[in-house]
Amino acid sequence: MAKKPTTVYVCTNCGEQTVKWFGRCPSCSQWNTMQEEDYSPPVAPEKENKKINAVERYQSKSTAKTSVLKLSDINLNDEIRFKTGLNEFDRVLGGGLVKGSVVLLSGEPGIGKSTLLLQICDKFGEDFKIMYVSGEESQNQIKLRAQRLSVDAKNLYVYTETNIAKIHDALDEIKPDLLIIDSIQTMYDNNSASSPGSVVQVRESALSFMQKAKTEEISIVLVGHVNKEGGIAGPKVLEHMVDAVLYFEGERQQSYRIIRAIKNRYGSTNEIGVFTMKQDGLSEVENPSEMLLSGRLLDVPGNCAVSVIEGTRPLIAEIQALVTNTAFPSPRRMANGIDYNRLCMLIAVLEKRLRLKLSLQDAYVNVVGGLKIEEPSCDLAVVLSIISSYKDIPVHNDIVAMGEVGLSGELRQISNIDTRVSEAIRLGFKKIVLPHKNIINIKKSEAEIIYVKSIFDALDLIV
Repeated sequence: MAKKPTTVYVCTNCGEQTVKWFGRCPSCSQWNTMQEEDYSPPVAPEKENKKINAVERYQSKSTAKTSVLKLSDINLNDEIRFKTGLNEFDRVLGGGLVKGSVVLLSGEPGIGKSTLLLQICDKFGEDFKIMYVSGEESQNQIKLRAQRLSVDAKNLYVYTETNIAKIHDALDEIKPDLLIIDSIQTMYDNNSASSPGSVVQVRESALSFMQKAKTEEISIVLVGHVNKEGGIAGPKVLEHMVDAVLYFEGERQQSYRIIRAIKNRYGSTNEIGVFTMKQDGLSEVENPSEMLLSGRLLDVPGNCAVSVIEGTRPLIAEIQALVTNTAFPSPRRMANGIDYNRLCMLIAVLEKRLRLKLSLQDAYVNVVGGLKIEEPSCDLAVVLSIISSYKDIPVHNDIVAMGEVGLSGELRQISNIDTRVSEAIRLGFKKIVLPHKNIINIKKSEAEIIYVKSIFDALDLIV
């Protein structure tokens, strides 16, 4: 008689289960995604009925009658979104939490996820009922942290439990408007033989909470751990199930924190929220441009200001570059805040078109403040900062440069030029460098507009 398997291998990307280990998933063809999990054999029919009855308490109560409707017949009430009280958080979500939505908030340990959620509870709990479920801290520990943050929400209920069946019982009793699960990797379902944090447990726990949110219009925020590769721990399908995925970023040694959306069904994924960490919690930064330029040194070679767009918000960031003689057989290239491959491309353009001997130089480029710039409008500022460091001549302090650089050295047109220029003028910059096709009409007393066609014209700004 063949021996029954006690473990199976589950794909973290698609959830495919196999008896044998594969380097490549036979279903989704992803490499190195198969993880070993405990296997629970099928239950006899009479036992299966008893097993289902054990979880009927939260499955049957979450069932709501739905009907097929025309899109034109669906009415949205006026309070479809909840304001959390933190404008930066609401901005990233697209205006606030949507009723019945599931938001996944992830970030490195110690970055401030629990602090952010408790501060949301303080504002949100004034008008709505909140249930905070923690699988990592005791109630006393949460109370101590709430006192440190001066959080005193009257409608905040704290529950320390990891069994989702008991959590659903508490939800039916309290009936909150907002449910916070900290964290989803600590939750488990008795119906699965896997340990908490496994692929199966994370998937099934998230699915049960998602069904609860959709049927009873409870907004849910799930906290997710981050693995060594920087992704969210657990199955990749977890990110597909939820309505929004938020990343809380920043260096623990620095005070600034940035929250951004990589998925949002109810808003833009280009918005960012900026916070600063203080002893009494997170504080919103309403003017990130001043924050990013607060420590800027003047008359120093190798830095240039650029105006970028994050969602609907214009930001003035500082690009720093350091070019020095290499001590290695091949020169080093390091990019922090911009795409590494794009930096290599810009260096190749400078070496080919301007005859700069950068093949003998190490090049380091950094965006100050931990900001990550993905749009190509920062190309001109990167080029100017590299040339400035190479020639050891500073770029003028009042210059803001923006434009996409092509492989021939030409400057390409960029979008949202009016918003970018207005932000630069508001912060006191007097010279604004633009591609020659971006024609803009402003008063001469506000700023001087310098139009350039290629990096050859931009070279005149330094030499």
